[in-house]
Amino acid sequence: MRIAVYGQYYKDNTEDIIEKMFAVFEGHTTEVIFEANFYNAIKERELLKESYATFSNHEELDRRFDMLISIGGDGTMLRSATYVRDKNIPVLGINAGRLGFLATVQQDEIETLLPLIFENKYKISPRTLLSLDYKGMEKEDGLDFALNEITVSRKDTTSMITVEVKLNGDYLNSYWADGLIISTPTGSTGYSLSCGGPLLIPEVNSLVITPIAPHNLNARPLVIPDDTELELKVSGREPQHLISLDSRILTVDTETSFYIKKTSFKINMVEFPDEKFIKTLRKKLLWGEDKRN
Repeated sequence: MRIAVYGQYYKDNTEDIIEKMFAVFEGHTTEVIFEANFYNAIKERELLKESYATFSNHEELDRRFDMLISIGGDGTMLRSATYVRDKNIPVLGINAGRLGFLATVQQDEIETLLPLIFENKYKISPRTLLSLDYKGMEKEDGLDFALNEITVSRKDTTSMITVEVKLNGDYLNSYWADGLIISTPTGSTGYSLSCGGPLLIPEVNSLVITPIAPHNLNARPLVIPDDTELELKVSGREPQHLISLDSRILTVDTETSFYIKKTSFKINMVEFPDEKFIKTLRKKLLWGEDKRN
């Protein structure tokens, strides 16, 4: 197998994860290539017995790769999506963080679950992404998509903003709030959830509109079909506002109309039989546990 390995940071448990991962690799024919910055971080600590090739951008990953392994938390998984893009390379997350809904392989499960990828005992969970477009938009290396959510928020002010929303050209509402979240099913366990949005199963063909601290209490989260095109326009006291695509932030002039819709491609997440989304929900949200004792 040809496997790309990516991580954003070197953490206290990175050494243990690398050692366990390579212990699995040694029993199989594996070609490993590291993201350059992550490779330099672990090379400084002399964790690797030999030298490895590196990649530094999405163009250096092609469809010949069988998998990308992301070492970190959910934020690292989101950044992984910017490397695989529309190449259909499955992404497997090893959780080096805390909560983690996307990076489902825990540190103590590496030796048990990682061998399953060589036995083809895993399934692919395709995940919807959102694209952003507006006139004058400067795309950072083509990064106009988000796996979790696209968020509109205020900038340089404590005053609320007004976000006018149209669905397929029909006026929906003007949200007077700190901001607005447009979430995919994958992102429903993230920022949207913390703002009172519903949880969506990854297979659901829906998106969620979740207001952030709305002034009017009747402004509730709304689930819409994922083939809907949204048009948003922000007004407020400041001349600019912020738009974030997962962790990437843009500054946009107010009164600018921009459009959000589902991308033509999906990100393929690796899921193991015993680590399904439902089990992750129960584990992370402590469902089914009686905490009264």
